Amino acid sequence: MAYTTSRRLNFGDCDPSGIAYFPSYLNIMVGVCEEFFGALGAPWPEMINHRKIGVPTVTLDVAFKSPGYHGDMMDFTIRVIRVGDSSADLEYEVRVGDRLLWTAKQRLVAISNETHKALPWPDDMRAALTQHLENDDAHDSAA
Repeated sequence: MAYTTSRRLNFGDCDPSGIAYFPSYLNIMVGVCEEFFGALGAPWPEMINHRKIGVPTVTLDVAFKSPGYHGDMMDFTIRVIRVGDSSADLEYEVRVGDRLLWTAKQRLVAISNETHKALPWPDDMRAALTQHLENDDAHDSAA
């Protein structure tokens, strides 16, 4: 089950010509990921400050398809593709209407903020991620 949300491309996210500055996309993506974890019942302030769990990105592959412009309303879709012992693979698709702006594949790893070592997903977080796991057949037919 995919997660969806929207973000406006603001003035500060663009270069002087009004086209999205690509590093801004990554900052926006982090905010969308944080929102996704909140929707899973694992808000980052609680994870980081109380549970001492972080979810750093260990791999990220981004493909830019068309430019975004100041004022565009970007629609984000996040799909959970794989849940490992301590990692999870997410895929992002970002559109403005029917126009595909960019896609990304991201691997997150659960770590202890105290030891900075990988740790298995806590049961509640694993269950929430697994609930959103896309099966290969559904993902392939949606592509």
